[in-house]
Amino acid sequence: MNPWILATRPRTLPAAIGPILVGNALALSLTQFSWLIAATSMLCALLLQIAVNLANDYFDFKSGIDTEERLGPVRVTQSGLLDPSKVRNAMIACLVLALLVGSLLIYHGGWPIAILAAASILGALGYSGGPYPLASHGLGEVAAFIFFGLVAVVGSYYLQAHDTSVAAWILGSAIGLFNAAVMLVNNTRDIPTDAKAGKRTLAVKIGEGQARVLYQALVYLPFALVIGGFLLGILPGLPVLLGGLALVLARKLNSEFSQTSGAALNPLLGRTAKLTVIFSALFSLGLALA
Repeated sequence: MNPWILATRPRTLPAAIGPILVGNALALSLTQFSWLIAATSMLCALLLQIAVNLANDYFDFKSGIDTEERLGPVRVTQSGLLDPSKVRNAMIACLVLALLVGSLLIYHGGWPIAILAAASILGALGYSGGPYPLASHGLGEVAAFIFFGLVAVVGSYYLQAHDTSVAAWILGSAIGLFNAAVMLVNNTRDIPTDAKAGKRTLAVKIGEGQARVLYQALVYLPFALVIGGFLLGILPGLPVLLGGLALVLARKLNSEFSQTSGAALNPLLGRTAKLTVIFSALFSLGLALA
């Protein structure tokens, strides 16, 4: 595979697509809904996700976390497929492009979107780099929940509605939990090498056994949230019903995660990301039909 395609980590991109899809679907019935804003927010989210992946590849190599002992997919910097400076420059280019694309969103959404844009860029750089890397201090799952859950869903809805809603916060929390599960799979696979390198991810701190319990909570709680939203009259029934079909996949993934470790978790990483986008697509379809 082309090294640059490897560097973008295609399996993780659904983490960016799902929340933007849901946020815009929630606003689809609004008279001021803009397809241009929806497409722009999707492109901006994808650029930020790719920037995070490149930053992780670059900073983990520079800090000595990625070595030949890693169990995950090939990292282009550590393996020598791409020069570190090229990966760093590509990361910067993606952040600049995200900012340029996002300037339309900032103009449209005003100062709240400007604050979210600045926080997102800082989060992309601070996930693996900076004086206090979030991923190395057990905050990777929290960052995924906030930025690829709450910020993405509520932010994309705000761009369309110029307001927030309880429904957007519920759905942001649900998608955030799914994306935190993606991060947890990645960190659970890397427990041996991360611990050796001194990278204190949440999985390293709680151990593989508790990580399995946490994964179960992360893939099941979103369904409880949307069902609760329906019972409280906040979410319509059809999208909750359609989104609930993804529970079949969640149960299967949880069963596999409880019996798998090490490099065997690699396929589960991509499939957990697919759970995010499948739930998001089904729920968005329900919103559109409703």
